Amino acid sequence: MDWDAFFTVHKDLPREGPGTQDDVDWACGLADLAPDAVICDAGAGPGGDVSALLAHVPRGRVVAVEKVPGFVRQGQTRFADTPRVSFEEGDMAALADHAQAPFDLIWCAGALYFLGLEAGIAAMAKALKAGGVLAFSEPCFFVDSPSPAARAFWDGYPAQTPETLSKMLQDAGFAVLGQRALPDDSWEAYFRPMERRIAELRTTQSERLEPMLEACAAEADAWRAVRRETGYLLSVARLG
Repeated sequence: MDWDAFFTVHKDLPREGPGTQDDVDWACGLADLAPDAVICDAGAGPGGDVSALLAHVPRGRVVAVEKVPGFVRQGQTRFADTPRVSFEEGDMAALADHAQAPFDLIWCAGALYFLGLEAGIAAMAKALKAGGVLAFSEPCFFVDSPSPAARAFWDGYPAQTPETLSKMLQDAGFAVLGQRALPDDSWEAYFRPMERRIAELRTTQSERLEPMLEACAAEADAWRAVRRETGYLLSVARLG
């Protein structure tokens, strides 16, 4: 990975994965959080969901944990004047050891699979209070026979189905409160700002950046081609 090229494309984008405030509102509505709840945004990127999460805990706080230093710096700048938000560099696999744990809600938008799904669910369970809620989006297939292009979109990662994902959660001690596929608007909220950045950079940047621009543009095109077959499933589950 050419990280310099990556951050040239991604620097200061509003978010680093699909999602909108509506997705957060839906999940938090199912979670039924107390006003003073403590939320962990695990794999927070630059903090695209933090403000939406914070609105659901008017006397609580959001602990944003992100592994990539560049995103941490963006998040810290973004929320420097928001005392109910802490933005820090850390490994979401170790959330159970965090000073603020156990949490009332862990929100993990498109990042849990970096740990491996079963290991990730187990790690989140250890970091939640009894009765706490895990809300996360995970690659899923929405048709019985996904096309080769749909399978290739995840680059070999074993995407689930809603049924297999529900069983994994139940086997780990969670009760599923709700599931829904992220709608097209949630994906476009990520891709459209990135595509505008790509268009700008193509007029000003050197040839060295072109492979990264092509790769980022190809991701958006590939998703649009298979969006009826696959995407993210947002699951909300309470620890029993």
